[in-house]
Amino acid sequence: MWVVTVCNHKGGCGKTTTSINLAAYLALKGKKVLLIDLDPQGATSTGLGIEKWHLEKHMYDVMVNETPIQEIVLPTEIPGLFIAPCNIDLSGAEPELASQIARELILKEKLQPLKDFDYIIIDTPPSLGLLTINSLIPCSLLLIPLQAEFYALEGMSQLLKIVKMVETRLGSKPTRRVLLTMYDARTNLSKQVAEQVRDFFKDQVFQTIIPRNVKLAEAPSHGKPICLYDPESTGAEAYKQLSEEVMQLGP
Repeated sequence: MWVVTVCNHKGGCGKTTTSINLAAYLALKGKKVLLIDLDPQGATSTGLGIEKWHLEKHMYDVMVNETPIQEIVLPTEIPGLFIAPCNIDLSGAEPELASQIARELILKEKLQPLKDFDYIIIDTPPSLGLLTINSLIPCSLLLIPLQAEFYALEGMSQLLKIVKMVETRLGSKPTRRVLLTMYDARTNLSKQVAEQVRDFFKDQVFQTIIPRNVKLAEAPSHGKPICLYDPESTGAEAYKQLSEEVMQLGP
């Protein structure tokens, strides 16, 4: 079981799009994959066609109550791809967990029985709160989507500080990789940002670059990953390449 945490406390960087499509392509390559929606906005659940308001149990019940995660896992249209969904109720988890002992380790403990999954992909909220920290503890690969825009590196020091704290105090030391997203090859700005990011993170940047692509933006509204919505698009090809890079890093 290899846990990939997709994390950036900056919103709008392609975090959910990456979580959905990376998970989908890993499943298409024959892997058994669980996608965990840990963002209370529930965009990952919606992006895979889940009616999140009609769920009897979801990630809130897993994190706050004694519900085993196996009880909320649902199949998707793609064989081998499963989802642990959520909705806005999950936003109430952090205050309820604040007083619990070992609150940072709850998700790690919940994942222990899931040995039959090859990959677990976790989509995190755009914050550095308790849910995000929970996602970093069991993390094997920390995947940081970074949009190729002017403020791309702004605030990254805060995220890296939290990651360092988790590594030092809680014993987690994941492989770290940055993914350039929303890249527009027609602009000098995207090229300059890409150079800046590669200069800063060196070999910790994926070779794959996710382009700015209309089909990628449309797919979630149809409740489908890009491999089902438009498998011939440039966005689809990019996420297919990303899945291959992740598999080279993985178990």
